[in-house]
Amino acid sequence: MTTTMHEKFEMLLEKEGDHECEGLGKNKVCVRVVAMAELPTLFGQFHIVAFENNRDGKEHVAITKGDVIGASDVPVRLHSECLTGDVMGSLRCDCRDQLEAALKKIGQLEKGMVLYLRQEGRGIGLINKIRAYSLQDQGLDTVEANLALGFRDDERDYAVAAHMLMSLKIKSVQLMTNNPKKIDQLMSYGIKVIGRVPHIMEPNDHNRFYLETKAIKSGHMIDFFGKEHLAEQSDRPIVEGMSVAQIEEINE
Repeated sequence: MTTTMHEKFEMLLEKEGDHECEGLGKNKVCVRVVAMAELPTLFGQFHIVAFENNRDGKEHVAITKGDVIGASDVPVRLHSECLTGDVMGSLRCDCRDQLEAALKKIGQLEKGMVLYLRQEGRGIGLINKIRAYSLQDQGLDTVEANLALGFRDDERDYAVAAHMLMSLKIKSVQLMTNNPKKIDQLMSYGIKVIGRVPHIMEPNDHNRFYLETKAIKSGHMIDFFGKEHLAEQSDRPIVEGMSVAQIEEINE
C-alpha cells in the first residue's frame, strides 16, 4: 500500500466515515466508505475500497489502481455484478470478458478504477435474470424477456456509482463503456465525464445475438455492421494494451 494512498484514505475515512446526506436519484441513495485493503490480482496490484449504502444494505466496492483519491481524468469502468458470467464463466453474456479486460487495462495504467456494483441482471436480480434466460431459451431476445417479466430493458440506476465517485473526491472521469446511458446518468448526477473509452469484446456463438440486441434496441455503441477494416487501410487500429493517451491520440 502506497503511503500517499494510505494517508489519503485514512483522512477520508476519518472525515467521511459517518457520512450522511440526502442521497442521489429517485431512491435517495447515500453511500459511505468503510474500509480499504491491498488487492493483488492476476491483472495487477490494486486496492479494494468497500462502501455501504442506506438503500438496501448491498455492499459495493471500488477496485483502484494508483493514487485516485481526489484525482482528475480517471479511467473508470462501471461493472454490474453478474454471477453467471463473472463467477461461472457463462457464454450467454460478455460480462466476465468485460470485467477481466477492464482490470487488465487499468492494471497497466498509472491510475484508474473499476466500480463493482451489486445490481445483478441489469437491476432485476438473479432469480428474475434466470427467468429471463428461460424466456430467451423460448425465442425472446434479452429486451423482450425483461419486458415480458414486467421490467424495463434496463432497471439499473447509477446513483450509487456517482456517489461512490463523489465519496472518493474524483474530479473527472474517462468512462470505459459502450453504454450511453451510463454517461448520461453519471452526468445527470453531477459527475464530470470528459471522455469515453470503447470497451468492446469479441462476441461468441452464444452471446452474439444478445450483443446485437443491446446495440439495436438498447443503444449500446457496438458496431456489428460497419465497414470492414482491411490491412492496407491507412487508419491506425486500437489494439489491446494501448494506453488511454494512445487511444486519444488516434481519435484526434
